[in-house]
Amino acid sequence: MRAVVMDAVQGRPEVRSVAVPEVPADGVLVRVMATGMCRSDWHAWAGHDDDVAFPHVPGHELAGVVVGTGPGVERWKTGDRVTVPFVCGCGRCEWCRSGQAQVCPDQRQPGFTDWGSFAEYVALYAADVNLVAIPEGVDFATAASLGCRFATAYRALVGRARLREGEWVTVVGAGGVGLSAVMIARALGARVVAVDRHAGALAAARELGAEHVLAAADGTDVPAAVRELTGGGSHVAVDAVGSEQTCADAILGLRRRGRHVQVGLLPPVGGHPRVPMDRVIGWELDLLGSHGMAATDYPGMMDLVERGVLRPQLLVERVIGLEEAAALLPGFDRATVSGMTVIDPTR
Repeated sequence: MRAVVMDAVQGRPEVRSVAVPEVPADGVLVRVMATGMCRSDWHAWAGHDDDVAFPHVPGHELAGVVVGTGPGVERWKTGDRVTVPFVCGCGRCEWCRSGQAQVCPDQRQPGFTDWGSFAEYVALYAADVNLVAIPEGVDFATAASLGCRFATAYRALVGRARLREGEWVTVVGAGGVGLSAVMIARALGARVVAVDRHAGALAAARELGAEHVLAAADGTDVPAAVRELTGGGSHVAVDAVGSEQTCADAILGLRRRGRHVQVGLLPPVGGHPRVPMDRVIGWELDLLGSHGMAATDYPGMMDLVERGVLRPQLLVERVIGLEEAAALLPGFDRATVSGMTVIDPTR
């Protein structure tokens, strides 16, 4: 099969021919029809994830068709249209049994612990626990866009922050996960302030329903601007970027007893990032992490997508092939994409 292969940390990704993965005993082999590219893939390339062993095939947001099943699989068959969370649980531990596979201590992640979906085929483990059926009315590119950023944003707002109608939400970073958060927050009846450095991203956020947009240019006091726009600060903040500055801006823009959800990865580059804990303590703020969403939580979100209440397909900015993906990956942290990039391995 053709796949994007990385041979070393920050090495040049190349498209080459490699062996098709074997079908796991408890898993499936999926022909990849669409797979997303996001900042987490760049983190893997940059060496920020200790689970990655080289040579490696990245890619963790995927949708496709089952072409092979292991002897231990009961729920899935060849020809099924499926997607999968980017965190795959073992299915045996207390967390998986309680429906919290996203924090499984023995989790596997395509594109990180295992070869991923920047390829024509991908092997997925513990299929009966982790796979999600794609309704006939949802296309592969839309389904792939759900796997990391959209599902993470959905759970961050619904499952973690418990967002309520009429509340203010500040979304820092209007990339794939940030724009997903804007769309979901508006669908839930919240009021949104979107923050980003790029005019195109802010324009996309406004089109998706952001009531206010803020350009995070050098010298801009983002927290002060948020407090002024929201009458004292937002109820909920989401850092969808993952830097010391964006995390602090999101937290400091909250009102007293507000809730902050950290979605963007904060890699310990140059030391662990500083967090304004004095504000957290003094204002009794809640700091929440959000690490994807288990397959058991997909039905509610998928129903909203199928009924058109949520339209993640609007977030897909471009569809590219494997060669373009290989060239794009090393600079993806600097890309000015106003939405999601989806790879079609069949191109």
